[in-house]
Amino acid sequence: MDKIRVAAVQMVSGLSPQKNIETMGRLVKQAAQCGADWVLLPEYWVLMGANDTDKLALAEPLGGGRFQTALSETAKACGVVLFGGTVPLQSREAGKVMNTLLVYGRDGVRTGLYHKMHLFGFSGLGERYAEADTIRAGWEVPHLSAEGVPVAAGICYDVRFPEFFRRQLPFDVLMLPAAFTHTTGKAHWELLLRARAVENQCYVVAAAQGGLHENGRRTFGHSMIVDPWGDVLDVLPEGEGIVTADIDANRLNSVRSRLPALKHRVLDAV
Repeated sequence: MDKIRVAAVQMVSGLSPQKNIETMGRLVKQAAQCGADWVLLPEYWVLMGANDTDKLALAEPLGGGRFQTALSETAKACGVVLFGGTVPLQSREAGKVMNTLLVYGRDGVRTGLYHKMHLFGFSGLGERYAEADTIRAGWEVPHLSAEGVPVAAGICYDVRFPEFFRRQLPFDVLMLPAAFTHTTGKAHWELLLRARAVENQCYVVAAAQGGLHENGRRTFGHSMIVDPWGDVLDVLPEGEGIVTADIDANRLNSVRSRLPALKHRVLDAV
């Protein structure tokens, strides 16, 4: 790795899967035209349903379905490595789906995946969320790579669990699709992303949902790219669009050599 141009796509996904597919394709194409080599989509890009159970009817078997086909074809058409946000996949548990990040190479071939492990739950201020009602938790810590670069992955709520990313070391880039609520995002989103970048001395690429959705839910947005020193390189507060920045090997190595915190670790992750 010398320099890799990365882009995070921000969406305000609605009730129509087809419209969401079209928006996804348009924004990935825009990112590619801006020189992006890698593109990350947000969590739940395929649907922000009227009810949490709406995604059950859309669940696809791994390896087939319109969402996976759209991701594969878009990656190939745009010539990018596409980190495909999350797609609902069929699970072995009735009434639940897997919330899955799928990764596609420039040739459109799937190269990796990760099923979300930490399931969000929150109640207060007139809101209630319980992902465990409709999502089956993943069971395997990801160890991904893209074009020879070691990559960590998490999905939204995972960002609150630093030990989860320690288990994925070594990596140079952390990819995080999300759909943070406005309430929790305003309080913690940037804080958590910058903390994960600093403690792991890595780039963090975070793609979010960002705005008022057709179902009445409001997500926080602020898709951003953070460098290993914790500096925010680009951010989009709200609305659909993209953020871009370069993953710079020289910058990464400089931070790690000047402050070799990863080499000073005493306790291993368990």
